[in-house]
Amino acid sequence: MMQYNLTHFDEDGKARMVDVSEKAETKRTALAEGKIRMKADTLSLIKQGRIEKGDVLGVARVAGIMAAKKTSDIIPMCHPIMISGCCLNFKINDKESYITIEAEAKTTGKTGIEMEVLTAVSAAALTIYDMCKAVDRGMIIEDIHLLKKDGGKSGEWIY
Repeated sequence: MMQYNLTHFDEDGKARMVDVSEKAETKRTALAEGKIRMKADTLSLIKQGRIEKGDVLGVARVAGIMAAKKTSDIIPMCHPIMISGCCLNFKINDKESYITIEAEAKTTGKTGIEMEVLTAVSAAALTIYDMCKAVDRGMIIEDIHLLKKDGGKSGEWIY
């Protein structure tokens, strides 16, 4: 079995925020995705702009960006970082009735930006759910995962 050095715990086993003060600043990027499944009728209403609460994907895009910027406020050991860019894209799959949410973010800093893109995807999916729940309470948010990260000591990682 592999041994891992769990850096979020001190010698006594107490949770702590990792000290990154000695790390070098590098350019860092991350890309994540997730899906939200729904009824075909719900997807059709979104595409037609007929959801009562407004532009579902436009609002979800803004929610995802806002969430990325607030990640350290909701993930206890996550460092606040300066995000230099964040974008969200949506791919509609009519055949299987789901929307893929993709988030990408960039920074130059001492710690990675993976948590920010995962949070962005999650918030965008939750926003879609919130805006459409009046017509479809059975939506399923699934498969939120990191696709790629680059930068820092560990370099590039691809799913």
